[in-house]
Parts: sequence; C-alpha cells; structure tokens
Amino acid sequence: MKDPLSPYAPPKSSLETDYQESAEIVLVSKWLRLANLVIDYIGYMILAVIVGILVAIIWGEEGIKYMESIPDIVFGAPILLGYYIFFESLTGRTLGKLVTGTKVVNENGLRASFGQILGRSFSRLIPFEVFSFLGEKGRGWHDSLPRTYVVKNR
Repeated sequence: MKDPLSPYAPPKSSLETDYQESAEIVLVSKWLRLANLVIDYIGYMILAVIVGILVAIIWGEEGIKYMESIPDIVFGAPILLGYYIFFESLTGRTLGKLVTGTKVVNENGLRASFGQILGRSFSRLIPFEVFSFLGEKGRGWHDSLPRTYVVKNR
C-alpha cells in the first residue's frame, strides 16, 4: 500500500489543464471594443498624469521643462506600451476589459502568451491602426497580427 504523503510518490498533477481542448471563440461587438478603448484611454491618461507628477516631484522644474520639450509620442508611447503590456500580460485584461467583462485569448480560446501580448501592444503604435476595425470582421491589426481575440469573460 502506497503512502499518499510519501515524497517518492508520483506527482498527482493533471496534464489536462496544460492541453485543454480549444474553446469556441465568440468575438465581442465593435461597440464593446469601443467601450474598452474609451475606458482604457482614460486609464492611460491617468497613468500619464501620475508619471508627470512623479517626474515633477523627483526632478522638479527641470524635469517639467524636459517633458515639455520632448514630442508627445516620445513621452506617451512608453506609457501606452507599459499600460497594455503590464495589465494584459498579468491578467489578460485591461481596465476597460475588466469593466466590460472581456478578456484577451489566443486562437484556441486560452490565455494569450507574453509574446502575443507584446505583439498586441506594439501593433497599437502602427499609424491608423484604430481604423483597422472598420473592416468587415471588425478585428483590429493589434488582434489579427499576434493572432489574438477579445471575448466575453466566462
């Protein structure tokens, strides 16, 4: 008889969680995606204000003058990337997705990889990317390039 607490007993983990069957992917509506964008934009702006305040506290007037001298894209792009990479890689959701009950998944309906999250985030910097939703399927480049989807959270 085997002792269940024996350190020599085989592991009791299941491989089924690592190799789940593909879940059916049902895309959320363009309107829900728009709501995500608006809420995420507000979250991004709040984060940018916090960064600006921290720069002012740490470097004072000199830091503020420096921030004013650089183009907005140089200041904003790292904050935008940080916002999406941090939240989507950690939870599969941003503030907007949390509020609307949606999440990012891969082609199999499972959690997107960190590489896919990086691809999604950097794809947002493509000029006119926001207009990529106007196509027939309504799937933006930041979804189609890294092969991710936004679905309702179950």
